[in-house]
Amino acid sequence: MALRARALYDFNSENPGEISVKENEILTLYCEQDIEGWLEGANSRGERGLFPASYVEILKNDTVSSYNNNSTSGDAYQSSSFTFPVTAQQQHSYQTSQGSDDDWDDDWDDSSTVADEPGVIGGSYQDHDHGNGPSTYRVSTSLPRGGSAQQAKSSATVGRNLNRFSTFVKSGGEAFVLGEASGFVKDGDKICVVMGQYGPEWQENPYPFTCTIDDPTKQTKFKGMKSYMSYKLTPTHTQSQVNRRYKHFDWLYARLVEKFPVISVPHLPEKQATGRFEEDFISKRRKGLIWWMNHMTSHPVLARCDVFQHFLTCSSTDEKAWKQGKRKAEKDEMVGANFFLTISTPAAPLDLQDVESKIDVFKAFTKKMDDSVLQLNTTISEFARKQITGFKKEYQKVGQSFKVLSQAFELDQQVYSSGLNHAIAYTGEAYDTIGDYFADQPRHDLDPVMDLLALYQGHLANYPDIIHVQKGALTKVKESQRHVEEGKMEAAQAEGIGERCNIISCATLAEIQHFHQIRVRDFKGQMQHYLRQQIGFFRKVTGKLEEALQKYDNA
Repeated sequence: MALRARALYDFNSENPGEISVKENEILTLYCEQDIEGWLEGANSRGERGLFPASYVEILKNDTVSSYNNNSTSGDAYQSSSFTFPVTAQQQHSYQTSQGSDDDWDDDWDDSSTVADEPGVIGGSYQDHDHGNGPSTYRVSTSLPRGGSAQQAKSSATVGRNLNRFSTFVKSGGEAFVLGEASGFVKDGDKICVVMGQYGPEWQENPYPFTCTIDDPTKQTKFKGMKSYMSYKLTPTHTQSQVNRRYKHFDWLYARLVEKFPVISVPHLPEKQATGRFEEDFISKRRKGLIWWMNHMTSHPVLARCDVFQHFLTCSSTDEKAWKQGKRKAEKDEMVGANFFLTISTPAAPLDLQDVESKIDVFKAFTKKMDDSVLQLNTTISEFARKQITGFKKEYQKVGQSFKVLSQAFELDQQVYSSGLNHAIAYTGEAYDTIGDYFADQPRHDLDPVMDLLALYQGHLANYPDIIHVQKGALTKVKESQRHVEEGKMEAAQAEGIGERCNIISCATLAEIQHFHQIRVRDFKGQMQHYLRQQIGFFRKVTGKLEEALQKYDNA
């Protein structure tokens, strides 16, 4: 009887020799032994090829056996890491992602490659635990710097098309839970999770601050051969202005994503290949950067991290200081698996069953929120389009009709009708003006809502991977408990796994708590702004109609 397997998650093939599979699809296996984390078989459509072993469970005699990718190694409990040799091309990609010391103003600018920079997300939420398939968010090509060489192999993200395995592995979560992470934690690196009213939360920033982004300015270099936009940033805790280009934001974003595997780093506004210096695009990008900066300064961990402070405070003219801070950030060892070493948690451990329940509730919440955000964004985008084009056109058609009527009345040349003719003509002009009001209004009320939705679509795209890191840790705890019962693991080793899972759980719940707090703040404030703008708009329309009405009093 042929071996069969059931797909646990969707997998979208992107390389020759791979096949796509759908969740719950029954697959035929040609061999039960995996090859470097891959199995060979056929899907229900008869396509033959490779798919990740971690994405299936083996069916034997109508029973399910979760596939252990290290089952052939002879080790009863071993890291389920999947590795590929790092090719020269991948190593070059890694080096490129780090940038060079000379790129303060020369290596790349706003016109650099945009194909791999989707930026603002279109709201595609991956409803599964594995970060599989075409990524809806930026993928940072990076190698970890902390821990052993084996850690570097097992945790390396060598490219979206070459390593689409568990986010738990790629983030360093597995290495940390299994006790493989090691590094010296300085006092400045420590991150505290405290027990708040609603559960674990990040310790508040004792020195909160904000940062303004003003005066986008077009600048040139190489005697005008290259142009770029520069933004003036002014943090309130220093009151010292610095100039930053989009490429500096982009570099910072890559460092933060690499460093914080269970923190949702807000996505940057999207890049644009053409029209980068058009007024509308510059205005829209600045608004997106303001939202991004607001979320950064509001986060108790991101706001205080060294690389963000370097970005905010390093003088725009001090090239040496910038390069030194840049090198320091790129050599930071407290990234990936080692990031979890920096986290200090409350003394009392969490109930892992309760944690799992809360994570499942949050997962369902983010899925529903993502669907509703996408629907709202589509609806108000269409509404804005109608206001700018359709409503304006319709009101001005009505206005033109009133003017035609007025012109007809003027042909009677009766003295006593001139007041009426003038009033009707003014009514036509009022409707023309109201049409302009409708066309102008979305930038005041609907556009800010869509900017907020775009930012949150980015956050929602981050959470499947964050959730999966925590889910992976819980799975390791359950596995370790089973191995203790089977006599394959010492109880002390299992306790260590449980303690490290507790750290990941505390950090994940703290991040969830922060998300809810800023969500309530942002949507409350934005809805208040929207309704105030709507009220002001209709008052303006009413005022114009009242002016027209008054013209008839003396007609």
